[in-house]
Amino acid sequence: MVDVLDKIDVRLLEELKQNSRENIASLSKKLGIPRTTVHYRIKKLLEEGIIEKFTIKPNYKKLNLGTTAFILARYDPAAGLTQREVAERISQLEWIYEVHIIAGEWDLLIKVRAPSAEDIGKIVVDKLREIKGIGQTVTMVSFVTVKEDV
Repeated sequence: MVDVLDKIDVRLLEELKQNSRENIASLSKKLGIPRTTVHYRIKKLLEEGIIEKFTIKPNYKKLNLGTTAFILARYDPAAGLTQREVAERISQLEWIYEVHIIAGEWDLLIKVRAPSAEDIGKIVVDKLREIKGIGQTVTMVSFVTVKEDV
């Protein structure tokens, strides 16, 4: 598996989290190491699966998806599907951004983005609750996102 990351790898990851498009020359200057070393370390982090992919962070308000909600759902085993199968079906719905199988009083945590709270309500009532294996749900609409890492 992966050896413990050194301070340079940790700093490199932090820089890439801030801006994954930053070029190797700039990263080299910031980290005080040669460009070839930066290139090698990024390649190693990718090969070891520490970096899974490079991505973007969209401005969801500008994409008309400015309303975020979190939904707690109970799994109903009487439907004949496994909890993982139910989670997979949920993940295929439009506007669903995250699906987590969780421990505790609830079984699933679902993150949704939509144009409005009304649209989130339609997702819950017309789509989510129609999936076999979904029992009770509780929806919490976010007022403001203070921190969200990619």
